[in-house]
Amino acid sequence: MSAKRDYYEILGVEKTASEAAIKSAYRKAALKYHPDRNKAPDAEEKFKEINEAYQVLSDKQKRQTYDQFGHAAFDPSSGMGGGAGPFGGFDFSGFTGASGQGPFTWSSTRGGSADFDFSDPFEIFEQFFGGGFASARRRPRYGINIDFMEAVDGCNKEITLDNGKKKTIKIPAGVDNGTRIRFDDFDVSISVGTHPRFKRDNADVFVDEYISFSLAALGGELKVKTLHDELKIRVRPGTQSHTLIRLRGEGIKRLRGRGAGDLYVRLIVQVPEKLTREQKRWLENWRTLDQQ
Repeated sequence: MSAKRDYYEILGVEKTASEAAIKSAYRKAALKYHPDRNKAPDAEEKFKEINEAYQVLSDKQKRQTYDQFGHAAFDPSSGMGGGAGPFGGFDFSGFTGASGQGPFTWSSTRGGSADFDFSDPFEIFEQFFGGGFASARRRPRYGINIDFMEAVDGCNKEITLDNGKKKTIKIPAGVDNGTRIRFDDFDVSISVGTHPRFKRDNADVFVDEYISFSLAALGGELKVKTLHDELKIRVRPGTQSHTLIRLRGEGIKRLRGRGAGDLYVRLIVQVPEKLTREQKRWLENWRTLDQQ
C-alpha cells in the first residue's frame, strides 16, 4: 500500500500557509474534483483525499499535531503516545505513564462493505459551500445506542430502515462513542453508554481500586475485576495513594490494528472514618514512634 500523501501537497500550499490560503486552496480543489462535476475515474478518491487534508489543516489543534507527528498522529495502529485525551469527568491527575493512541482517532473510508469513518467528505463540502452537489449524494444514516460492554465485546443490533425493512447488523468489538460504520447502502453512527466502574480512553481502560491503609503500608495481594476476569495484583509495601498499576493487554480490542489496550488500576488508600479503641491505641503508638 502506498504511503499517504502530505496534506499540504494535496492542497497545493506551503506549510506556512495562512488559514485563508488553506480555505481558498480547498475551495478550488474541491470544486475541481467533486464527482458531480469531474467524471474522471479517480475524481471521487481525490475529492475524499482533499477533504481529509482540509479537515486536519483547517483545525488549529489538529494542524499543530500533524506538523509535529505527521500521519502517525491520526493512525490508531501506530502506537504513538498521545496527550491527555478525552477523559471526561474522571480525575487522572494522579496517573503516570498512561498512553493513548494519539491525540485524535482517525480513519478514512477505504473500500470494503463495512468500514469506519468519522467524517463524510460530501458533508464537509456541503457545509463549506452550502446545498447543491452533496445533498443529492448523502447516504442514509442511522444512529443506535449500545452499552459499554456491548462496545467492548461487539454485538448484533436490529435497525429499521427508511423503507420500514428491519435489518440485523454486526457491531464489531472495540467501537467507541462517535464511531461510524459504513455498510453497503447506509451508515450507522454509534453512541456508547458509560460504565459505573470502567472509564475508557481509546483502547485503554482506567479503574479506581480502594485499598486499606494496612495493605498500602505492609503490601500484599489484591483481587481486581477486569473487563472479563478477575486478576491478582501485587501491592508493594509502602504503596502511596493514587499509585498506578498497568495491566498490559487487559483493555479493549483495537478497532483498527492488532491487540488490545491496557487496563490501568489506580490504587487509592482509604482512610477509615471511624476507629475502634484498639485501632486508635495502635495509631497513637505509631505517632509516638514517628515523633522520636
